[in-house]
Amino acid sequence: ERVRDSDANVIIFGETGCGKEVVARQLRGKTPDGAPVPFVAIDSSTIQSSMAESRLFGHEKGAFTGAEQAVKGLFEEANGGIIYFDEIGNMPLDIQSKLLRVIQEQEITRLGSPRTIQLSFRVIAATNRDLEDLCKKGEFKYDLFQRLNVIPIRIPSLKDRKEDIPLLTRHFVARTKKRND
Repeated sequence: ERVRDSDANVIIFGETGCGKEVVARQLRGKTPDGAPVPFVAIDSSTIQSSMAESRLFGHEKGAFTGAEQAVKGLFEEANGGIIYFDEIGNMPLDIQSKLLRVIQEQEITRLGSPRTIQLSFRVIAATNRDLEDLCKKGEFKYDLFQRLNVIPIRIPSLKDRKEDIPLLTRHFVARTKKRND
């Protein structure tokens, strides 16, 4: 609750399956009219270098073969809210460099466009990997780690917090029921 109203970036550390995305979604605030702010989730391991810029930053009509219309990127979709990078330790290095600049400047440039678009977003990243170790090995950008690691949250393994199992069970049952209604 203390972190929810902050606009600081967050990294959530924890083993696979411990509930990192559940925690990330709990950090989602509300707009002044009470609606939830945007929350855009990205599986970092699925971002491929060839289409990453278009997917993350959008593109203009004609920017490349097959770009028949302008398309917003995921950062624009998250404007005013949260962009969540799941398993950020799996993101390719070349994409990390581009991500670093966008986080630092809070602006993007769509592919094929000469103008920048100012945005307002908060980044929440999650990982089951040791990012500091990846930085030492040259597999993760240290500057990006520093930008993201403003508020670190470490989630213990589910085996170390058995009292959370009923709460998580209710959450997933409710989510499944909502999807099936």
